[in-house]
Amino acid sequence: MNFMDKLQKKFGKYAVYNLQKYLILAYCLGLVLNMLSVPVTGYLGFSMDAILHGQIWRLVTWVFCADGGSFISLIFLYCVYSMAQSFEQMVGTFRMNVYLVGGMLLNLFGGILVYAITLLLLGEGISVSLSNYEMLFTIFMALALCMPEATVYLSFLFPIKMKWMFLVYIAMSIYQLYNYFSYGNAIGGVMFGLVTLVVNGSQILLSLLNLFLFFHLSKIRLSRKQKKVQNDFRRQMASTPKQGAGSSRHKCAICGRTENDDPNLSFRYCSKCTGNKEYCQDHLFTHTHN
Repeated sequence: MNFMDKLQKKFGKYAVYNLQKYLILAYCLGLVLNMLSVPVTGYLGFSMDAILHGQIWRLVTWVFCADGGSFISLIFLYCVYSMAQSFEQMVGTFRMNVYLVGGMLLNLFGGILVYAITLLLLGEGISVSLSNYEMLFTIFMALALCMPEATVYLSFLFPIKMKWMFLVYIAMSIYQLYNYFSYGNAIGGVMFGLVTLVVNGSQILLSLLNLFLFFHLSKIRLSRKQKKVQNDFRRQMASTPKQGAGSSRHKCAICGRTENDDPNLSFRYCSKCTGNKEYCQDHLFTHTHN
């Protein structure tokens, strides 16, 4: 039993079915309000300065916040919702809850940590603009890890396997993180580059960390005794000849040669002999019929 199974045994009854629907609806609401120029972030967004001054609701309400907003984003979120439903069917409701809640908690922890680091290094804390965008997008990556050979249609037109899309997203993330560091490094040196990377790339890094932790904690771990039994079984199977090894399909009734002796030999049955006897090419026409 792995760590995730133990959690499910204790807390599985509290799992919320289709939790991704509520998170995506909250994000969509934030997108629509942004499109209508309503300053959602100013009232609900994550801000450590505001939280330290008593606005503790911001620890939760940041899930309604979205950067930018367009009609294309709404279409993308519909695709994410469809993928999230498939992922929930594969891993179960409780594990889906763990993935989503874990991603949100890591984002929140990252926001608090970034504020503390920048306060320590720069003398002024910087609050990251938190959103669930990166975490929701990694649902696609999680599904790709479960179904790498499945095909999706890029832009609804071009078929591509999910494993290649996964690698493309990893490459894009690395490139984006590199750009954050390069921009900060060009302005204020290596230290400022690292600060810029942490501030702007924290949600990418933490979303990928959430993906890694989810699958790592879902692994089945064997005890030392179980591993020994498994290794002994593998060694035994490796030393035992496989059934059918060295056997042949054809054998000459005269000389006893098979296709294992010479792969170029051809064999035929003789219609005049009784018992369906088979002969090689050298004895097919020279043998005595019986």
